[in-house]
Amino acid sequence: MNQDRTTAPNATGHGPLSGLRVLEIASMAPGPFACTVLADLGAEVLRVDRASDVDPDTLASVDPLARGRRSLAVDLKQPEGAALVRRLAARADVLVEGFRPGVAERLGIGPEDCRAVNPRLVYGRMTGWGQSGPLAPRAGHDITYLAVSGALGLIGPPDRPPVPPVNLVGDFGGGGLLLAFGILAALYERERSGLGQVVDAAMVDGAALLTTALHGLRTAGQWEGERGENLLDGGAPFYTTYETADGRYVAVGPLEERFYAQLLAGLGLAGDPELPGQYDRERWPELRQRLAAAFKERTRDEWTAIFEPTDACVAPVLSPWEAHLHPHNAARTVFAETGGTRQPAPAPRFDRTPGRIQGPSPVVGQDSRGALADWGFDASEAARLLGAAVVVQHPHTGENR
Repeated sequence: MNQDRTTAPNATGHGPLSGLRVLEIASMAPGPFACTVLADLGAEVLRVDRASDVDPDTLASVDPLARGRRSLAVDLKQPEGAALVRRLAARADVLVEGFRPGVAERLGIGPEDCRAVNPRLVYGRMTGWGQSGPLAPRAGHDITYLAVSGALGLIGPPDRPPVPPVNLVGDFGGGGLLLAFGILAALYERERSGLGQVVDAAMVDGAALLTTALHGLRTAGQWEGERGENLLDGGAPFYTTYETADGRYVAVGPLEERFYAQLLAGLGLAGDPELPGQYDRERWPELRQRLAAAFKERTRDEWTAIFEPTDACVAPVLSPWEAHLHPHNAARTVFAETGGTRQPAPAPRFDRTPGRIQGPSPVVGQDSRGALADWGFDASEAARLLGAAVVVQHPHTGENR
């Protein structure tokens, strides 16, 4: 870790990344998610927000993607604002930004600017298209990155257009998680070289990476159908969802013969000589109709009670707002409540150094004055920066948590 720094009150978090200092330049979705993962695992994260976003009428934040860090509001359009970020970078282990390529450089806080004052800095860049390529300067969102990566074309029924999987695959799976992983890999390498490096995390790269196994199945001749006609994309009648008597749904996925037998037993179809074979693709439509009719005979919760004690691989389809009520999720505390918002708890889990939500989400500028002191600015410097509006302190919030 970076040794040339002062110690903030919350510099030692709870988790395997305790002692790691992260400077986050505020951005949207995937970058903040990566920093949330790092904060949950014990890193001290200081978020640099836009000074113009300080709102005296906003007294609390309910954004889970801002949890566990402090907020310093800076005017990056002022030269002193960029100089301030460079000084903070000198005391950080990691910097994360989500600008389009070239913007950080124009602001004077690009990789070379920051590594000039801290050669050990790991500089994480989160974009949709990456730092190079013909689309690099173009705008986009999760759906467009998925489209070009090949992932979007896999999702949806065969007779309907592709279905966006919310923004889970691009923003969070192929974006934020891959960035967090890349940062940790760069930190591991730094232990040998003593040097930081740039982590270029692009959602189009990450989304494509998530399809790796399917390319192998295609080569092996095991993924030959169109969208919605294959084993794992809803094409198989034993790997899909079914509506129940109360208009809700169950997920069904017994790929193995011994698990499929338990599905048929629970449905009362075991030993039916008219039932098509599990892997008789020609008769999959008929099998789907039989399974659908059976599931319509009971409610979702009734089927859950029947199948939960078995290995039939049947589970209730829950909304995110009811998932915390499931006994398994409750037993493992998969969800937690922080700042009045129920949200997923940190993952993965560690037996010696467990992570935790380090604190609620700050409002913009909540910690500006305190963060300056903790990151090495004396009182006179802080007063001058605040007086010149290079840094803005939220007027109605406390500085320490």
